[in-house]
Amino acid sequence: MPPFEKSMELMPFKQRKCLATRQDEVCSIRSKFPNKLPVIVERYIREKTLPLLDKTKFLVPFELTLGQFLCLLRSKIDLEATEALYLLVSERSMSCMSSSMGEVYSQHSDPDGFLYITYASQEMFGGDPSTAPPC
Repeated sequence: MPPFEKSMELMPFKQRKCLATRQDEVCSIRSKFPNKLPVIVERYIREKTLPLLDKTKFLVPFELTLGQFLCLLRSKIDLEATEALYLLVSERSMSCMSSSMGEVYSQHSDPDGFLYITYASQEMFGGDPSTAPPC
């Protein structure tokens, strides 16, 4: 792959495409797949140990839980059972793993229509998830 294409691949999705293009893409996706949610999953920018996913766009059923989606991502990344994987929704919050993707989407989707999820092997924002309040 030429260096320019490789550097584009490492850029966040929002920086690779303008707002109007992303909105058009969501509109097209939602008309073709009305029962699915458009989700962008990207590796945390400072993540050093986890590999990049082979794709960033996912179409996810409304009723799938965030925990089930996490399991799907773990299998795509091929993590050992003992390795941690953290998800950050919309660059600002951890959501309850029992929440449906539809609920997460309705609360955290971007104005462009995508739901953005960042993954990392370590917590990105301090604190211990075991001390987080229950859902």
